Amino acid sequence: THKPASLYKRYPADEARRIMKRLEIHYTPKHGSWLDIAEIELNVMTRQCLNRRIDHISNLRKELSAWEVERNTVAAKVNWQFRTEDARIKLNSLYPTFTTASE
Repeated sequence: THKPASLYKRYPADEARRIMKRLEIHYTPKHGSWLDIAEIELNVMTRQCLNRRIDHISNLRKELSAWEVERNTVAAKVNWQFRTEDARIKLNSLYPTFTTASE
């Protein structure tokens, strides 16, 4: 659905061209974009380093620097494995529930 060809399948050629001129499509890698990774790292930093009150900016800089060195030393990676079964559990409220006529 994120390719210009899908517009040509749905609309006449002149209408598809008109719509395509107005679109700006940004493609992301198959296993997540850099923005997703940055958001995950910020969440990790918040939980591991900023989960308490830090009274002075110099202390904050030291804490963040130490945290960054450790993350880089262990070469922390993002695990993108999210199986269908996991999605069904986590997103259970979004999946429809079907009932039979007798229920």
